[in-house]
Amino acid sequence: MQITDLAPRIGSRVEADRSELLSGTYSKQIRQLLEQRGVLLFPKLGFSDEEQLAFAETLGEVIQQGIKGIYKITLDPTLNDTADYLHATTHWHVDGAQDTVPTLASLLTARVLSEVGGQTEFANTYAAYDDLSPEKKEVVDGLRVIHSQEYIQRALHPDPTEAQLSRWREHPEQSHPMAWTHRSRRKSLLLGLTAGRIEGKSEAESRAILDEMQAWATQPQFVYRHHWTVGDMIIWDNTGVMHRVEQ
Repeated sequence: MQITDLAPRIGSRVEADRSELLSGTYSKQIRQLLEQRGVLLFPKLGFSDEEQLAFAETLGEVIQQGIKGIYKITLDPTLNDTADYLHATTHWHVDGAQDTVPTLASLLTARVLSEVGGQTEFANTYAAYDDLSPEKKEVVDGLRVIHSQEYIQRALHPDPTEAQLSRWREHPEQSHPMAWTHRSRRKSLLLGLTAGRIEGKSEAESRAILDEMQAWATQPQFVYRHHWTVGDMIIWDNTGVMHRVEQ
């Protein structure tokens, strides 16, 4: 397995024999590398849906979504009946931040590329936490943040209909620490536009803190921007990386 860093603080390119990837030969190393680097690119790997699922199963339990376990990322409502939600992915977010336990990692393979835009940016919130001053760490370590689908959807639909509100609120709000402590004892920031307010803070104070930390965590030194090629597969540590798509 050959590993090349994509940027100093985030991302590695991984090249390995596909049969060994599918057999789980490198599963332990990949899990470790994923936490260390946040984003792993397997260039032009070209896994089929079945191969991608098999590979994911070598890394851990797979959450079944979409059709036969594959959730299609497309804005075409004939291919994805929740495509309207995906317009909000142009904002920084963490997959499943509105869930009780967010998904550990996400895998995405490029099948058909957008004619315009479609690049994906990833921000390493492990590195962002590491670089905070001791004083800032002490502040964020004590904060809990309320996350909801409604917050990120309102960024696109500031005057929602009752039907939209009802749908967004199908998933209850979730409270998560701003600074997650992982089993490894490392910490990462949990932010993104699903973050709407901080427990015990006023709306104005919450917004000021969240905006400050979001700006900090998305500085260029923490970000990798990927230009997709058909067949590319990317895995990101969803518990320590935010992402967004460019229009």
